[in-house]
Amino acid sequence: MLKLYGFSKVNAGARGHTRDLRVLWALEEMQLPFELVGMNHPALDLSTEAYRRLSPFEQIPSIDDDGLVLSESAAILIYLSKKSGRLIPDDRAGGAQVMRWCFAAMNTVELPLMSLLVLDWTADGSCGKHREFLVGWVHRALGNLERWLAGRDFVATPDFTVADILMAHVLSSGIKDERLIAPYPGLLSYRDRCLARPAWQRAFAAYCARVEAG
Repeated sequence: MLKLYGFSKVNAGARGHTRDLRVLWALEEMQLPFELVGMNHPALDLSTEAYRRLSPFEQIPSIDDDGLVLSESAAILIYLSKKSGRLIPDDRAGGAQVMRWCFAAMNTVELPLMSLLVLDWTADGSCGKHREFLVGWVHRALGNLERWLAGRDFVATPDFTVADILMAHVLSSGIKDERLIAPYPGLLSYRDRCLARPAWQRAFAAYCARVEAG
């Protein structure tokens, strides 16, 4: 059976925003059976030699599917979609668009959002110019995404795909200050439409019931 390595305990600030939620959401959408292996981050479960063989960068999530080992949330979602035949079109053009927007979520949208988050976590008050640049970078990404989504329900194809799981989670977990996304009503509607899906609601509720803050 597929094993998913996800958090059982994580620091309070990250709880509810971690990347294993992307895989849990996808598995719920696909109705694939799996075994959850809970990892205690404060107890350094991710820093063992055994876990490094699954995830070279000591990160969550990772999977072991009967010996096929994979880390990186986007790679896992694409693998699961192809394994299940769900949340990705079976035609070459549609599949290419899903791949395109999976990469866009990780590289074009998440990168400036995470850069701003890290600066805000670590800044000592002397980084005003750096923050101004990062905020501008964020708005460039969000503004272009807003234009793309005009007249579309989902980001890659007319149907919900794994690209929407990644993009919606980035727009949810990567934005701590809602003023960043407030100027983009299309993005707000898109994010909320994706997060209203029953599979996300079930996956998130089960996560919150299980994962401790440490």
